[in-house]
Amino acid sequence: MTDPVVRKIQLEISRDHIAGLSSPGAGHPLERPHRSGSIAAVVANPFAGTVPNEEALGAWMSSLETLATELSVELREALTADTERAGYSIESYGKGAIVGVGGEMEIAAAWHVPAGIGLRESLGGPKAQVPSSKKVGALGSQLDIPLVYLHASYARSHYDAHAVVVPDGPRPDEVVYALVMSTGQRPNHRIGGFSIDEAAGDDGQR
Repeated sequence: MTDPVVRKIQLEISRDHIAGLSSPGAGHPLERPHRSGSIAAVVANPFAGTVPNEEALGAWMSSLETLATELSVELREALTADTERAGYSIESYGKGAIVGVGGEMEIAAAWHVPAGIGLRESLGGPKAQVPSSKKVGALGSQLDIPLVYLHASYARSHYDAHAVVVPDGPRPDEVVYALVMSTGQRPNHRIGGFSIDEAAGDDGQR
C-alpha cells in the first residue's frame, strides 16, 4: 500500500468569548476564551468504485498512522503553542471521516484506529475512548464530531461537538479524515456529574 495522497489540509480554530444565549446582553463573558478546532485532510480514496477486502483495508489503516499523528500534533500546537495561548492545554478530543460518494463507509471507518493512535501519541496517552462519527457525503458535507474529556469519557462537562466542513471536499474519489480538540469544558455547563478534578483517569471512563 502506497502512502496516502493528500490534496489539501484544512485547519480551523474557533474561540468562544461569551457563553449563554446569542441575543445581545443574554450571555456572560468567559474568564478566558474557550478554544476548539479541527484539522482535516482531503485524501485520494485508492478504493473508489471498488469494495476492498479486509487485508487491503488493514494495510490502508496502517498507512494512515503517520498522517494521523502529524495532523494531531499540528492541531494541538495551533490551539496551545504560542504566547497568547499560554496556559491552555487540550482537554477533549474526537475524530471523524466523510467518504465521497464513489466510496463506501468502510473507507471512513478505516480512520478509527490510526486517528486514535495519533491522538493518544500526541496527547500523552489519554485512555478515554475517542468518540467518532462518519458518513458518505458530497462536496461541502458537514460532519458533527463529538468530543469527550480525554481522561474520562463520562465527564458530562466536556460532552460537546465540533462541526467540520471542507467546502471543496470530498470529491467522489476522495475521503476527508478529520480530528477535533478543545481546551476546556463546554462553556456554561451545569448538568452535574463529577468534575475532572475527581476523575480517576485509570480506566478512561470515570
